[in-house]
Amino acid sequence: MIKLTESAAERISSLRDKLKDDTKFLRLFVEPGGCSGFEYGMSFDEEKDGDTKMESMGVTLLVDAASMPYLDGCVINFDDGLTGKGFDIVNPNATSTCGCGKSFS
Repeated sequence: MIKLTESAAERISSLRDKLKDDTKFLRLFVEPGGCSGFEYGMSFDEEKDGDTKMESMGVTLLVDAASMPYLDGCVINFDDGLTGKGFDIVNPNATSTCGCGKSFS
């Protein structure tokens, strides 16, 4: 299960509303890259075969089967304050992370 904080859910809902496409949901994924071996990705996409579809704070999330073991248990926050860096993923599965917060191993 992936959890969104209230600020993340509000920001994602706001972005999705601009799409004006009810067939697309937030897709979370992991791909090779970054300084630590893997990096996080997010995009709006349609549901595909094999996806895990879940909801958090009223937002529908999609995760492909290969990414799910890496993302299960994550908490996603959004910070837009003066020192905010946008979306932040707290991942209990990561053994190490990069200083930028966008890659992990």
